[in-house]
Amino acid sequence: MATMVETPRMPSEPSDSPAFEELCRELEKVDATMSDGYRTEIIGGSIVVSPWSKGSYLRVMRSFVRQLSPHVPEGHAISEAPCLFTFPQFSSSYGPDIHVSDEVLTNIDTIHLPGEALSLVGELTSTSTARFDRADKVDVHGKAGVPVYVLIDMLKRAVTVYSSPSDHGYTAHAQIEFGGTINIPAPFDCKLITADWQV
Repeated sequence: MATMVETPRMPSEPSDSPAFEELCRELEKVDATMSDGYRTEIIGGSIVVSPWSKGSYLRVMRSFVRQLSPHVPEGHAISEAPCLFTFPQFSSSYGPDIHVSDEVLTNIDTIHLPGEALSLVGELTSTSTARFDRADKVDVHGKAGVPVYVLIDMLKRAVTVYSSPSDHGYTAHAQIEFGGTINIPAPFDCKLITADWQV
């Protein structure tokens, strides 16, 4: 179950204010006290603590990474490593399950990586993270201009691919149930096969 640690910022508070920087510092303190198996993120101005993915999710994650790897844009890398990508304008910092990001922009000496480095985010839902993965994260990544957001809904056994980001969020999406094949659009332009994703 996800736990909120901080209260959301007031709507009148600027999103790039010192308060967000303070929240980032608080996240580091909370993260340092967490036992293994939990991660911390900032979602809509609140620090959220949730458990890491189940072991049964690994096969799906590895399949996704294996299929996408040959299509990663030049200068970018795909990873399942726990990294925190920051979107100050939305008072949010996310630790995606899978991410593709610019290797130069992420070669910095801080845990707060720039959200603009991302070319793709992949999230696998769980009972504790589904509401954030399906709503908040889709909205913020789309408005921030991340080209592709892949929602692997382990609870609904479906994959939704969001693309064509705009100031209003993603303007295109496609969905399949596990077992089907779906297109991952530019800058990847490849097919994702989910035939072996039964958990």
